[in-house]
Amino acid sequence: MSTGGFVAVDDIGHWCRGWLAPTPGFMQRASHVLIDREGVAWIIDPVDCPLLDDAVGDHTVAGVVQLMERHNRDSEAVAARLDVPLLRVPDTGEGTPFTVIPVVDAARIGWHEVALWWPERDTMVVADALGTTGYHCRPGERVGVHPILRVARPPWRLAGYPVRHLVCGHGAGVHGEGTGVAIDAAVRGARRGVPALAGRIAREAVGALTSRRR
Repeated sequence: MSTGGFVAVDDIGHWCRGWLAPTPGFMQRASHVLIDREGVAWIIDPVDCPLLDDAVGDHTVAGVVQLMERHNRDSEAVAARLDVPLLRVPDTGEGTPFTVIPVVDAARIGWHEVALWWPERDTMVVADALGTTGYHCRPGERVGVHPILRVARPPWRLAGYPVRHLVCGHGAGVHGEGTGVAIDAAVRGARRGVPALAGRIAREAVGALTSRRR
């Protein structure tokens, strides 16, 4: 389903719905609404659009969660519109169904990111460190590590979880058996994948420039 250029993704039963923002296209910015077993909604890294309110429906919204310091998007505005707390890069999952996983804390480059582990749904929620876009994944990967982290600091703390559902801030998620294995492979092979990913990004950049000139 598409509304105003926003595309619905990660529609998993009644408890997870997401959408991709239309711009900038290559980033595939993804936002999600997660519904816990008490019927309470949590909004993750939102870009506001009609699909957000449709995903929330009649559920009570407990809060908006911003997983990365520079992932402001519309988090503050959505929290204000719905009159709910904004949990900006939380240190703890207290009061939520989530466990917070520290991912990156690099003040020099303004990168402070946490992920969420949701054990009751076997679900991992990641902002930037993992993704499924063309600039995350080398050829053959279902999940990829952000290109900067591949070289500097692969997100080791995201490996080893029994994940069945990965929802991420960039690209559609990955679901079903083998999702945890795909995450582990992406993290452990992050540095080995640098040459192949660099080649893919370069080819796509050249292709994009060529198409614009036509």
